[in-house]
Amino acid sequence: MYIANPLSPSQFGEMGKRVEVMRDWIATKSSIESQMDLDQIKDTSSCIEEAVVAAFPFIHNPTGPLAQESLENLRKRYVPNSKGIVIPTGKGTFRFACHLVSSLRDVLSSELPIQIVYAGDEDLPEDYRYLITRLGSRIEALDITKVLDDKTLQLAKGGWAIKAFAALASTFEQVLVLDADAVFIQKPEVILNNHKGYKETGSLLFHDRLLWQGAFKERHEWWEKEMKGHVASGTLNKSKVYNDRYAEEGDSGVVALDKSRLPIFMGLLHICWQNTLAVREAWTYRMGYGDKESWWFGLELSGANYTFEDHYGSIVGDERTVGTSKKVCSFTIAHLDREDKLLWYNGSLLKNKAINKLEFEVPSHWMVDGVWEKGATKPDISCMRDGVVRNMTNEEKEILTASVKVAKQVDQKIKHLVDL
Repeated sequence: MYIANPLSPSQFGEMGKRVEVMRDWIATKSSIESQMDLDQIKDTSSCIEEAVVAAFPFIHNPTGPLAQESLENLRKRYVPNSKGIVIPTGKGTFRFACHLVSSLRDVLSSELPIQIVYAGDEDLPEDYRYLITRLGSRIEALDITKVLDDKTLQLAKGGWAIKAFAALASTFEQVLVLDADAVFIQKPEVILNNHKGYKETGSLLFHDRLLWQGAFKERHEWWEKEMKGHVASGTLNKSKVYNDRYAEEGDSGVVALDKSRLPIFMGLLHICWQNTLAVREAWTYRMGYGDKESWWFGLELSGANYTFEDHYGSIVGDERTVGTSKKVCSFTIAHLDREDKLLWYNGSLLKNKAINKLEFEVPSHWMVDGVWEKGATKPDISCMRDGVVRNMTNEEKEILTASVKVAKQVDQKIKHLVDL
């Protein structure tokens, strides 16, 4: 039925319904397999494979076995009980990826294995891969075009699109996908090992800033159209963006997923479909900013439980006083753990990577649950007001100061490859 009736790039909601049905097929087969003979198992597996590959042709390994075993072979790649970090990068974000890796290894002493994911030799040539994989132990490079079929993806030129596929292709069963310009203040292990919401649902997503209420009518109408017939999850019912019509729900700079949980794995297939070339150009990146909304929307439409951080995007920066108003201002979005301690922020260790490649900054203050004042353009600073101005702790500043130090050392190692 599904094979004879392929979906158009606009049918997000219908794809979610099909994902739920295919998920139920896989779960049912697994639960009754002991009662089936070999021919029945083979026939059932073949039917499931055909339906899944027809919906998601990119899961076929171009260097691997026949397409009719693509789903099984993809899931066999995942090392049982493994946890790790995935950092997608090409030449354009290579410098920040090196900063991130060095901070994780040399400052935070993170022991999670790291896979640097790229899309072919032109995207990240061998000399780049050689350098970044030698910035610490247990770091390897993964060419995603040798794991997934790139014909419908075009990931080398896809920008953000590679992130979802990096999560899918990684051998880690539990995966942390990090943007190259992410800055961690705590070990990333705390997400996979300690976060209650992640442990409950097998996923953790982070919120964007609350901005521009009522300004994106078309986006909200589209979300609601694709949600028709779908019962909103408890997570979505708490969303200020979806229900109060703010602009953007997700900051996808860090995403945590446990692919051993079938609903999460199948939801990830929906997320990946949203980031295929045809779908992202026609809908995903036109209705949202890059891949950001595809993560929660894919899990939601596929019926998977998922967790968001408790707060919408916070800020780290410097304190400013305008009249009687105290603000914290910077070019970053910050995120908290379940104990409301700073966990990570985006934008790199630079003060503003868009205008000065050499000016690093260690923030002194932070704020949560205030009102955002967004800069009009990337060179313009953003602020948060009407919240409590909090001091960064000495430990947090020491971590960031050390991260800046190792970043500058890394810059000397890679200066022949990047434009400083």
